Amino acid sequence: MPNPINDPAVPPLSQQDIRTLFLASLGGALEFYDFIIFVFFAVTIAKLFFPPDMPEWMQQMQAFGIFAAGYLARPLGGVVMAHFGDLFGRKRVFTFSVFLMAVPTLVMGLLPTHAAIGVAAPILLLLMRVLQGAAIGGEAPGAWVFVAEHVPARRVGLACGMLTGGLTGGILLGSLMATGINLTYTPAEVTDFAWRIPFITGGLFGLLAVYLRRWLHETPVFEAMRRRAGPAREMPIKTVLRGQGASVAISMLLTWMLTAAIVVVILMTPALFQKLHGLSPATTLSANVAATATLTAMAVAYGALMDRFGALRVGIVGSLLLIAATYALYYGTEANPANLLPLYALAGASVGIITVVPFVMVGAFPVATRFTGVSFSYNVAYAVFGGVTPLLVSLLMASDRHAAAHYVGAVALIGMGALAWNAARAARPAMAALPEGRPAIR
Repeated sequence: MPNPINDPAVPPLSQQDIRTLFLASLGGALEFYDFIIFVFFAVTIAKLFFPPDMPEWMQQMQAFGIFAAGYLARPLGGVVMAHFGDLFGRKRVFTFSVFLMAVPTLVMGLLPTHAAIGVAAPILLLLMRVLQGAAIGGEAPGAWVFVAEHVPARRVGLACGMLTGGLTGGILLGSLMATGINLTYTPAEVTDFAWRIPFITGGLFGLLAVYLRRWLHETPVFEAMRRRAGPAREMPIKTVLRGQGASVAISMLLTWMLTAAIVVVILMTPALFQKLHGLSPATTLSANVAATATLTAMAVAYGALMDRFGALRVGIVGSLLLIAATYALYYGTEANPANLLPLYALAGASVGIITVVPFVMVGAFPVATRFTGVSFSYNVAYAVFGGVTPLLVSLLMASDRHAAAHYVGAVALIGMGALAWNAARAARPAMAALPEGRPAIR
């Protein structure tokens, strides 16, 4: 059966396609900003939402525990929303995920603290964080599926790249907001009221994104499938688990590579370098902003390259560059801390290869279960590997100063193996070959 996503006869991007990509990327950036802004103010939140007589280390541990609860809620929220997305349409769930993120973020900015309502404060904070996790579980997979099903064949990579750039751009917005708040206000003012500004701002802009997504249309691929299939179909997750195990495994292995690149290179490296090399938070934060900016730009560039050369060739080369740039960052900064900024910017650019993950995933599942397949694979793998990676890397760093780079290199090799496996499956006679070398949707 021809795949509507990959029909080479489809014309180039229309104005409607461009608007769809812009609105989807903007909404993704705002939603990821809402999800990660918590971590930048975790120390302040710990002091405000837990008893003042509690030891500081315990306050911080519980605050980070609440932050982690968002990750634990991702798989369940993602699978539930994907289920309805596969049965009733991408647009409704795609819009609902932004709403489900914006409201808890706004509420978090308005919550009374422990001094006002006691133990109810951290409980309410935890509830809002769980709702955020459920929302983010549906956002990224839903957004990748939505844009991939809207654009022509030779623009799927660009669409996934723009959306991925939007998501990582949300991390950049969070970093810039945190920097701006801490430069504008004194520590006392941040604790008193300024910590609320990023949450309230994010919630209000999230509600604006909900309004803007009203102008999006359901994907033509889903509409065609709905006309053919009718309303009576079994649960999508049952179909995925029963007959699409190889697609799930490939998607999970690639997601492992994505988590290694994001969690280690982007999120953990600043703290690791402060400890390893005695660098100031301001220095590592500035370098991290540069890395996240180059990541955002290169995510789009890698997507465009995959439209031209295919996932396997671009993915292999990009993975090798990721390995080389990560080793250069860790060994080069150790040799001379003045190298941090350019090497971190280079490493951030190499992380842009994560665009290969959604590019492969949206082509790995058939239309009827695509949202569910992508969401289940991505969210479960991210919850597992995203949770294990910080602990494992921290343990390995105790015996090897370069363990973080070794870990990224090893997982990148696993990702290359998954790309080769995906290409081998695509080459089978039962699967139609495509001009870009991507697997057909059966």
